[in-house]
Amino acid sequence: MAIFEYVATDQQGNSVDGTFEASDENDARNILAQYNLTPTTLSMQGAVPVATPTTPIMDSRVTEQAVSEDSKKKKKATKPKKKKNKGGLLAIEIGGGPTNEDISIFTRQMSTLIQAGLPLIRSLEVMIKQQEKKPKFKAMLEAVAEKVSSGGTLSDGLAMYPKTFDKLFVNMVRAGEAGGVLDLVLDRLAQFQEKSIRTIKKVKSAMIYPSVIMFVAVGIVTLLMMVVVPQFQTIFEQMLRGAPLPGPTQIVVGISDLFASHPILVLGGMGGLVGGVLLLKKTKQGAKAFDWLGLKVPVVREVVSKSNVSRITRTFGTLLSSGVPILQALQITGDTLTNVFFVKAMSNIHNAVRDGESMAVQMDREPVFPSMVTSMVEIGEETGELPNMLTRIADNYDEDVDNAVAGVTSLIEPVMIVFLAVVVGFIVIALFLPIVAIIENIG
Repeated sequence: MAIFEYVATDQQGNSVDGTFEASDENDARNILAQYNLTPTTLSMQGAVPVATPTTPIMDSRVTEQAVSEDSKKKKKATKPKKKKNKGGLLAIEIGGGPTNEDISIFTRQMSTLIQAGLPLIRSLEVMIKQQEKKPKFKAMLEAVAEKVSSGGTLSDGLAMYPKTFDKLFVNMVRAGEAGGVLDLVLDRLAQFQEKSIRTIKKVKSAMIYPSVIMFVAVGIVTLLMMVVVPQFQTIFEQMLRGAPLPGPTQIVVGISDLFASHPILVLGGMGGLVGGVLLLKKTKQGAKAFDWLGLKVPVVREVVSKSNVSRITRTFGTLLSSGVPILQALQITGDTLTNVFFVKAMSNIHNAVRDGESMAVQMDREPVFPSMVTSMVEIGEETGELPNMLTRIADNYDEDVDNAVAGVTSLIEPVMIVFLAVVVGFIVIALFLPIVAIIENIG
């Protein structure tokens, strides 16, 4: 037997400390749990004879009584103290937290540390020391470490910050803890996050060139309307002496007058148009309309469809291979999607599997899933290799997404150039039509 000194909190969040006897640390934690006490620190003071009976804790409430007969002679319990709550259900998500890259690096390093044999709490301490330049992320990890040191699990600590660690992350960690393969699960999570980040970066980099062209086009048109056209307008008034301008020229001059007389109104209208589209997309019906367009526009639908299929199969396969039950994995996978048509399809598949139906049969009824995907899922179910089959589908579709994005980019570039040429060409022609009329009159 050994004497353990502890500091714990009761169900009301009050702090109490004292000493008692137990055979080992696990036995000590079990004794504290019987009295609804959550230890924040627990340390062994020394050994006592085996024949000495274990003295139970007298009361789980915070009082000034001694926690055991032996503790009466050595140390009294402290008076009730309110302790600052850093975790639990009331934990507040810290604004401006870590980025996706930060979470990916954290997951990869935690997997490496645990695979190297470091205890979980020690691994968290190492990660906390590396976050000196990221105080908000450091505060999160400190709260998670405190949760673990007080007897909770890593998944319980991560669940305190749902905006940073989503359901996919928390449930995979929980499954890894239950199966004793936390290091492998964290490694799968790190691979999943790294591939997702690479795909997002490819899409963003592919859209840089079209965005630059659009910005240049808007700048050139604005410059022509506010600087060049007014100068030509003055020349036309002097040379034509009241003669009517050609139709295209009147359109350009009218737009130029609007730019010159009400620049704030024009810029505000352009900004309002963009803001209105964004606000419309956030509404339920607006989001559904945009999702429908994404699946119907000939070029865009390839990217939207394949990227969603890739995300579904990658997420679902990762969850299944980590030991998450199939119904829970289907629910979590649906929660990670944003396209309402794919969300509805995953809900239908979840309900069908819950009712005992094959997943592939229901997938075949959903128009958003290609027949090839349905066939491979059916084979995976028949052979018992569904997680591996889903991962292969995701790998294939990742390549298809890259090719589709490259195809869209290669198509957008000439379209944007032609658009810019048409707009600028229309303005130039509209300005030269009166000049031609003036030359004819002079002749």
